[in-house]
Amino acid sequence: MKIALIGYGKMGKIIEQVALDRGHEVPVKIDISNLDDFNKEEFSKVDVAIEFTSPHTALGNVLKCLDFGTPIVVGSTGWLQSLPEVEEKVKNSNGCFMYASNFSVGVNIFFEVNKKLAQLMQGLIQYDVTLKEIHHTQKKDAPSGTAITLAEQVLEVIGSKEKWVNEIPTSINELYIESERIDPYPGLHEVKYSSEIDEIKIIHNAHNRNGFALGAVMAAEFIFNKKGIFTMKDVLGFGN
Repeated sequence: MKIALIGYGKMGKIIEQVALDRGHEVPVKIDISNLDDFNKEEFSKVDVAIEFTSPHTALGNVLKCLDFGTPIVVGSTGWLQSLPEVEEKVKNSNGCFMYASNFSVGVNIFFEVNKKLAQLMQGLIQYDVTLKEIHHTQKKDAPSGTAITLAEQVLEVIGSKEKWVNEIPTSINELYIESERIDPYPGLHEVKYSSEIDEIKIIHNAHNRNGFALGAVMAAEFIFNKKGIFTMKDVLGFGN
């Protein structure tokens, strides 16, 4: 399989190495120095694109790939207010698109554990729930897309919480996400239920970025020669 990388920073280079190790080719690599190569002619050489850039550029990158007819895996977070626009374009163009707030296999297992724990805690009003995430200082969005996914899973089940906030809550109905930026830190996510008697925590702590890169390449392998909108649940066979 031939892969285009959109974003060739630290994450892009790790993805490239994982892709090569898995027998793929990476003939196209786009970064700030060669934006002129982000064109239909160059992308006609590849089977799928993997995008890891920034919240400010992700949407434009996705739309260009869909215009080119290139299936795309998107790892940029912080742009999801535009997700409905992308989904509509995928349907209208018979394209292929996959987004995940986190491509790590371990994190996607963590998502499933988080949903199950929230179901078990439902109605136990003696427990208050909070979230915490830690990343490196170069991460541009806060809270992380992963933390937002975790928070939204909790909000779907825990009726005492109405919305998430990224500052000290002013109401018991607000779900607090604490964000820290520390170097070097690949990523930690924690969900904690606390009462006067005890506390229950689930934690995912990434040791490095390799898990994110592997998941992104697995996602690219999954959408190869497919049409439609997919998630990591599809890749991992978790169902809905």
